[in-house]
Amino acid sequence: MAPSPAPQPHLRVHAINIYVRNQDRSLRFYLDQLGFNLAFDAKFGSGGRWVAVSPPDGSAVLMLIAPRPKSKEYKLIGRATQVAFVSEDVMAKFHEWRNRGVRFGHPPRLRRFKYERPATAPATPAGEEAPIWGAVFTRFMDLDGNSFALVGFDEVTREVEAQRRAIAGKLEAERRAAQELEIAKQVQARLFPQELPPLRTLEYCGACVQARQVGGDYYDFLSLGRGRLGLVVGDIAGKGIAGALLMANLQANLRSQCAMALDQTENFLCSVNQLFYENTAESAYATLFFAEYDDQCGRLRYANCGHLPALLIRRDGALERLDSTCTVLGLFATWDCAVDERVLFPGDTLALYTDGVIEAFNDTGEEFGEERLIDSLRRHRDQPSHAAVASIVDEVRSFSPQEQYDDITMIVARCRAS
Repeated sequence: MAPSPAPQPHLRVHAINIYVRNQDRSLRFYLDQLGFNLAFDAKFGSGGRWVAVSPPDGSAVLMLIAPRPKSKEYKLIGRATQVAFVSEDVMAKFHEWRNRGVRFGHPPRLRRFKYERPATAPATPAGEEAPIWGAVFTRFMDLDGNSFALVGFDEVTREVEAQRRAIAGKLEAERRAAQELEIAKQVQARLFPQELPPLRTLEYCGACVQARQVGGDYYDFLSLGRGRLGLVVGDIAGKGIAGALLMANLQANLRSQCAMALDQTENFLCSVNQLFYENTAESAYATLFFAEYDDQCGRLRYANCGHLPALLIRRDGALERLDSTCTVLGLFATWDCAVDERVLFPGDTLALYTDGVIEAFNDTGEEFGEERLIDSLRRHRDQPSHAAVASIVDEVRSFSPQEQYDDITMIVARCRAS
């Protein structure tokens, strides 16, 4: 495959010099009477000053320069500038500016004449007249007598109007897209848990900081009945709108099937996998950590479906990793689920998280990593879970202050005496 051509460097006219006697006085004319914008106004240590204005549309810049008296440039004040401003409605602009006190040499005039197409352009079809080219033009002067042309060409007018419509259409499409993304963000925010089912022996909290307005990370707390709680963290293969839609699909599957999760974790997750497999594209999948916590006896039964290992830090500081027990969800119609379990004791801390936590990187490309996460969990183990989550997320974002590339999601749960 041939290499893609290198992008051409940006190139445009920087500025056109307009010589004036008084920069402040001329600046008011261009801003107040012509409706131009101030491009910049800067003074230099040598006493010089750069003042520039630009018309509301386009990228042209006029430098308003006040030359020294008797200099060659001073003699250029009050002459024809050879600068032409193009408008699709010369008459409207003429009346607008004249009402503001702008001096015109004459009212707009119309000229039309036939012209031959270039040799490279399609020939005029037989039986049709040669195209007619027309222009409306007039001239106006600034306060120093510098004169400018104001023109409107038939073809240029059409191009200007087409360009304006294209820009307006693009801006409207961007506005609608931003509005739809904001709605999607609000909808997705409601998909995250709004309430925390109360437990006697477990204090817990979760958070998701999305890299975009919507994303594919997911966490949840499911009330399973009889003092049981489901803790869920998932990571969809995809970001943005696509990831958010798959996340919503997975969440719906989990919540609709969670009634069978009580003492039937394997059947529950097999059913979730089947629904996710049937309702998504072949390449769609998700990693998931699902844990069922029993508030009566402190038992934690879990299935790690291709997800990062959960971290269990015991009261004495010992670390246990809850590694994968089965493969990812959604890729295979035939899917086997294996479940493991642990018992939590007062003082133990459990952390579930996604790769956006440990793969956040700093300016040198170094990742936050599992070791920093473990160290942070140990340092914040005495904080309430919501404070620990906030502190760890802040540490990750401080470590990686540049643009966030992946969602940061985690749950921290701490076992306590009943």
